[in-house]
Amino acid sequence: MGVAIRTAGDEDRELIVRLLDQAFQNDPVSGWVFPGEEYRRTTHHRLMAAFTDVVLADGRVDITEDGSACALWMSVPADDPGHEDRHADEEHGDDFVRMREAVDPDNERVELIGRLTAGIHPSGRTHEYLWMIGVVPGRQGEGLGTALIGSVLERCDREGRAAYLEASSERSRLLYERLGFETAGEPLALPDGPYMWPMWREPRATPAPTRDSGHPAR
Repeated sequence: MGVAIRTAGDEDRELIVRLLDQAFQNDPVSGWVFPGEEYRRTTHHRLMAAFTDVVLADGRVDITEDGSACALWMSVPADDPGHEDRHADEEHGDDFVRMREAVDPDNERVELIGRLTAGIHPSGRTHEYLWMIGVVPGRQGEGLGTALIGSVLERCDREGRAAYLEASSERSRLLYERLGFETAGEPLALPDGPYMWPMWREPRATPAPTRDSGHPAR
């Protein structure tokens, strides 16, 4: 049975925030940004809300029809290799400051996680960026995340577009490898914290159908 997926809208904001908050409570990176269970329980949702607002405004959120899993995607254009946009870099840095002030003003790690991941993000080629993907506890391991990612990767393959993400655990890194992602450079070591693995996926050629076989060439 397939997984029914739709594109989320502004009316789904609270559902998405709640879903991501539940899905990432035990994530190593979330635990680093918000150390301590009680602190994370009362504060973590604000960062998920900030991420959700950014992607609803400038990207796309795919969500399963039953509301148990969602994926946040951003389309990243290719940089102009002959242009150094210093002002854009400064403005981007200001975004991290504003996010910290909105989410948890005294927590420098809210700002730092944005700066560090932006620092390892590849440039120069158009690609789809999987910002976050979350599955509610109790539904993990059912293939919902794979279905969400796969629907976009199929489009990437058709359009010849690459994809990128940062894996926040060894378990997720292995999953992404099965979907065709490869590690792109050294892992990011968060200060006194866990690793994050930048991962890149080149588009795969879509096999053309043949007259004498219903199976794609391998």
